[in-house]
Amino acid sequence: MALVVRGVGWPRGEPLLGVTDTDTGEVTSRPVLSSALRYRALDAPGVLWCIGRRAEDGRPVACPNSARATSGAHCDACMAVDPYRFVHIVHRQDFLSKGLESVVMQPHWLYVATFADGTDKVGTAADPRKWGRLTEQGAVVGRYVARAVDGRVVRHLEDAMTDTAGLRQAVRAAAKAAGLTRPIDLARLDRSNADAATLAREVLADLGPDFSDDDFRVVDEQWEPPAGREAAFTGRRTAYPLDTAVGAHGLTVQWCIGSAVGATVAEDPDAVYVADLARLRGRRIEWGEFDTALPAMQEALF
Repeated sequence: MALVVRGVGWPRGEPLLGVTDTDTGEVTSRPVLSSALRYRALDAPGVLWCIGRRAEDGRPVACPNSARATSGAHCDACMAVDPYRFVHIVHRQDFLSKGLESVVMQPHWLYVATFADGTDKVGTAADPRKWGRLTEQGAVVGRYVARAVDGRVVRHLEDAMTDTAGLRQAVRAAAKAAGLTRPIDLARLDRSNADAATLAREVLADLGPDFSDDDFRVVDEQWEPPAGREAAFTGRRTAYPLDTAVGAHGLTVQWCIGSAVGATVAEDPDAVYVADLARLRGRRIEWGEFDTALPAMQEALF
């Protein structure tokens, strides 16, 4: 059975790998934590398939044509009817579709997240996604700095954080995973996040005259990460030596942060490897009794 991987999500506080059956279009998910992910990627490197789109209520909808991806992880047809395709630029245009109105015109949070490699970024989350957004992003530390009346206002604030405070709005998944292979000083990351959040609040205070009193309020609230992540910050962790999007793999997952997992493999059960499951998005896989075959010169990593 061929499955297109949609990616790792945290819909109920636990990581799930979303997949779509290419024959039936059925959308399902598989637990990531404390499970064995044994699969084989079916296509050559670089071949990506459309993961479909989201319905107006956020539910995943399979690509009706099982098409190859042409833009990111989407085909042109699915991209054209995805109601969320303009959500990140909604503050720069006057038009707001009926489908996006309920999503955009609700309270949003502005946050500052810090990742394992020490990178800080600014981001936004709709009120129902306040906790889950930072969790899916793979943050190690996070603080909320503002609550805005809607999605348009919060994205103006986000742009101001980039323009004035120099906070980036995106961090590559590969960099997040790579940071988890190095020693992690949680106290240092927390200080970095606190400093970035303080700077963000100072910028927000200066923006006050440009907005009405009802547009947003500055807040000082720390994000609470998922429980059970301690193992990700202790002991030796090694970068997984294979591309998760190519070939066969057998990963027994010990912990998960965002889309990165710490896992063991049958051939070397005492080592913890950090693998980037974000690489699987848009790839076709099949489940089976597969195992990781480590490179012959694996000893050179230690």
